[in-house]
Amino acid sequence: MVSVDCALPDCNVPVLCVPDCALPVLYVSDCCAVSVLCVLNGVGGRVGGMGESCSNMNTTSTVTTSTVQETTTTVQELAKRSAYAARAVALASTSDKDSALRRAAELLVNRMEDICAANAIDVETAVAKGTASGLVDRLKLSQERVEAMANGLLQVADLRDPVGVVSDGWVQPNGLKIKRVRVPLGVVAIIYEGRPNVTSDAAGLCIKSGNAAFLRGSSLAIKSNLAIVNVIREAISKSGLPEDAVLLVEDTSRASAVEFMRQPEYVDCLIPRGGPSLIASIKHNATVPFIIDGAGNCHVYVDRTADLDMAVKIVVNAKTQRPSVCNAAESLVVHSEIASVFLPEVVAALEGVQLVGDGQARAIASERIEAATPEDWSTEYLDMKMSVKVVDSIDEAISHINENGSGHSEAIVTSDLGSSERFACEVDAAVVLVNSSTRFVDGEEFGFGAEIGISTQKLHARGPMGLEQLTTLKFVVHGNGHVR
Repeated sequence: MVSVDCALPDCNVPVLCVPDCALPVLYVSDCCAVSVLCVLNGVGGRVGGMGESCSNMNTTSTVTTSTVQETTTTVQELAKRSAYAARAVALASTSDKDSALRRAAELLVNRMEDICAANAIDVETAVAKGTASGLVDRLKLSQERVEAMANGLLQVADLRDPVGVVSDGWVQPNGLKIKRVRVPLGVVAIIYEGRPNVTSDAAGLCIKSGNAAFLRGSSLAIKSNLAIVNVIREAISKSGLPEDAVLLVEDTSRASAVEFMRQPEYVDCLIPRGGPSLIASIKHNATVPFIIDGAGNCHVYVDRTADLDMAVKIVVNAKTQRPSVCNAAESLVVHSEIASVFLPEVVAALEGVQLVGDGQARAIASERIEAATPEDWSTEYLDMKMSVKVVDSIDEAISHINENGSGHSEAIVTSDLGSSERFACEVDAAVVLVNSSTRFVDGEEFGFGAEIGISTQKLHARGPMGLEQLTTLKFVVHGNGHVR
């Protein structure tokens, strides 16, 4: 077999052909159907369909597809393939999409050894480079985490398909019937750092919501991401969906990241999942619509009426259960009326956590709390570190949180209904929690099966983003010969 160029000038998909063939071939790829002339041995012949054998005896070239992304390499070419695949996924039935997700979940578990082996290489490389422990923790895949990825896909498969759901409808006085229907966004591009679980979460949510998932991970997790993507592509292909519904950019250079952000012809929405430098790059470079999955400088405010035993448990869980994730608490705010009693208890419980605080906090627990810098109040540590602030009122607490928070998730521990309602109303965040750990701000915990990110902006989507947030609304109008 040899490779010949597609006959259409705008198509970059090469076609495999037998050298002795002199036949026009109909090649049906995931992106388009094109007519290609094999001119290696003369002219003539007939147009044949995909999958027929090729020879010089009035038959056609065999064309095969593969789950391995070998055909195109540039970001733009991959984006184009993703856009074509999105058209097919948008029309796929719920049963076909669910079948693909269940098959992918099964294959993730069956190929766990291969996935974990690829991940071990990524982890070894990251450790050798001196990568921060919090980032290494996000990178690591264990049997438990791979099983959680698979379970996430199964949960998404069990959720209601948002595509085609009628949001609302009405009849105008002139008889026009108007309704709003949920439809896929199209190509959802996700650029993310060293978290391999994002690969399966994003793919699953995009497929179920009728979108194509166009992925660009970091070099930190490239082998893990490739292993996961190849499994998912195989699964969706076997379920009758285009394998290009999930595509990963293998080039992890900075140039490819910028190019990924600049595909307005093909990408409908860009979602970044990473730290401040990635978000800054998106804001500076992106030429496509984006939803910011921002930093999580999350606070826990312990009010003067709080149940102190409950407060200790919430603070410890929010900070230490998994400190490297965006919904971990980074700052503790304590009312001055209970600070002298509460701080010694919570400081003792926060074993292994580096604490920095203001003068009042240090006066109570100077042996454990170091002096905080102005930058500490707005820093997302993603590590075993926490700032401590003592305030004299709920007004001061709300003001401090709104000034230094990132708009992600903020919690209050209180027994006073009025305080909880004020906090929920006045704190500017995507999620406000009352007497609950910030660690519950998660798509799976919210019943979404998984999440594609947690939006800290206010337009289109805010908070954990599941299936519905990956759709938009289309107006459908029915008339009876109406003219204006």
